[in-house]
Amino acid sequence: MKRQNREKIPAVVLTIVLLLFLLIPFFAMISTMLKSSTEVYASPPTWIPKDIHLGNFITVWTEFELFIYFKSSIIIAVGATILNTLLTVPAAYAVARLRFIGRGLILYLFLVIQMFSPVIVIISLFKIMVGLNLLDTYFSLIIANTVFTIAFTIWMMNGYFRSIPMEIEEAALIDGCSRVQTITRIMIPIAVPGLVTAMIYTFIYAWNEFLFGLSFIQSKPKMPLVLGLYNFVGRWSTQWELLTMAAFLAIIPVLVLFYLIERRLVAGLAGGAVKE
Repeated sequence: MKRQNREKIPAVVLTIVLLLFLLIPFFAMISTMLKSSTEVYASPPTWIPKDIHLGNFITVWTEFELFIYFKSSIIIAVGATILNTLLTVPAAYAVARLRFIGRGLILYLFLVIQMFSPVIVIISLFKIMVGLNLLDTYFSLIIANTVFTIAFTIWMMNGYFRSIPMEIEEAALIDGCSRVQTITRIMIPIAVPGLVTAMIYTFIYAWNEFLFGLSFIQSKPKMPLVLGLYNFVGRWSTQWELLTMAAFLAIIPVLVLFYLIERRLVAGLAGGAVKE
């Protein structure tokens, strides 16, 4: 065995051990969601279910109407992603390409906004939603999720737009393109990896957000999925087998999304690191 290969063995072993350690919660989730309620509370606990109980899937999908929460989460996450993208692209382009007083200060203010926790301003946001008559609406969550993701996405897209050579944009302007056409036909296609990364970040944030849904939504048909999972936690007991089944179904859209756009996501995270 070559010396170079022997030196890699400890790193490979450590990677496998860490991977197995990180996968323990997922294994516990899968094991629990396939158990009956009796076996979940059995002592001593079992890692592998004695009987595969697929009825939990039917229960969460029909009795608890999980599809209602799925629909709400899709509307909220997609809506926040679209609104975030529409606001981020022109804002990031303006900061990257236009020269105006306070440009650097604005970037740092975006960074300060990103540092704020939603808990700090949730009461103020609640009063604003009441004043705008947006309480118990999808739009309240779409706006809130957009507000708390747009600072990061503007920073990211600003770096991408700045990494694009100025000569490309100047050539488009000389050929007769307007500023808007330059953005839509030249800048955005080149910055697609970064734009995809920003959209994924916004979608996942809105999909997993809990506090805004708990504060602004009151009716069941408009509750997001994470709020629906909270219904499995009772005052005196928790239906772990149903909760883990619903949680497993909740992460499937995110896993599928990552699988479909994995290459663009990796390019988006790595791009712009060596250019200025």
